[in-house]
Amino acid sequence: MLDLSPTTSPGGSSIAFIDHAPGLQGFKAAALEGLSQPSKSIPCRFLYDAAGSALFDRICELEEYYPTRAEMEILADRAAEIARRVGPDAELIELGSGSSIKVRILLDAFERPSAYVAVDISADHLRSAAEVLATDYPEVKVAAVCADYARPFRLPQLHGAGRRVGFFPGSTIGNLTPEEAEDFLAAWADRLGPGAAMIVGVDLKKDAAILNLAYDDPKRVTAAFSLNLLARANRELGADFDLSAFAHDARYNPAKGRVEIHIKSLARQDVTVAGRAFPFEAGERIHTEYSYKYALDEFADLARRAGFEPEEAWTDARGLFSVHLLCTPAG
Repeated sequence: MLDLSPTTSPGGSSIAFIDHAPGLQGFKAAALEGLSQPSKSIPCRFLYDAAGSALFDRICELEEYYPTRAEMEILADRAAEIARRVGPDAELIELGSGSSIKVRILLDAFERPSAYVAVDISADHLRSAAEVLATDYPEVKVAAVCADYARPFRLPQLHGAGRRVGFFPGSTIGNLTPEEAEDFLAAWADRLGPGAAMIVGVDLKKDAAILNLAYDDPKRVTAAFSLNLLARANRELGADFDLSAFAHDARYNPAKGRVEIHIKSLARQDVTVAGRAFPFEAGERIHTEYSYKYALDEFADLARRAGFEPEEAWTDARGLFSVHLLCTPAG
């Protein structure tokens, strides 16, 4: 579905809303296919419906979940330097925009930012966040694109006067395997074009205890985020998951350099999804997400293989997180 009609923000600013979302059928097809496999899985992009997006916002506020604070620290400390390197009149394209909070640091620092494109999978969350941002930055042309940014889709032509800059915060790049991350960056290097830039948040390798707490917090907010995927299947696909019979399971695998996140069945049970029955053994898991961690040089090498030129990398004071500035070769 493609909706190019403008909407008006509460402050009267006009934004373009473009809907490329996979929709309900996309979730149904992915869930049925993933649950039919010997090793059950559902892609992590379906965690982010309206309820899931709200829960993820709560995760970002947790003391144990350091990535958001660390990345915000880096962006605040380095925004002026990033702005000088990017130049005036930039067009910012944020992938996985969520509440569009981090990008405000860049918009405030950049010289005359000309356009902002927010890309996210959660339509309602995306639209409301873009409307608020358009009100707060009336001089910036704003578009909201509901899409899976890992798949091809058409970007709106806002005709920003300056450099095109991709913004991929939150260490979401870690949800991809290294091979997938390389392909993803290569696709965006091509999409952004010659002389463009990309700012990427990348989580760093660290002690397993820090990572395990970040992804399985004592307040069980991350658990609620995971289990909302089953609740979403109940709401949208007529499933009958008993959420009390499943548990969030997240742990760091140092040999693979990744946090592995699953939803574990606590008992032998049968579940119906969209009219189809799926048996679960006690202890059987649904894989939902990986979160890969990198050393600075590992990610720089990956970016080079994807066609970017690593220009700079910054870390927070504790060395937990990094922000990379990548550039495509000039045409």
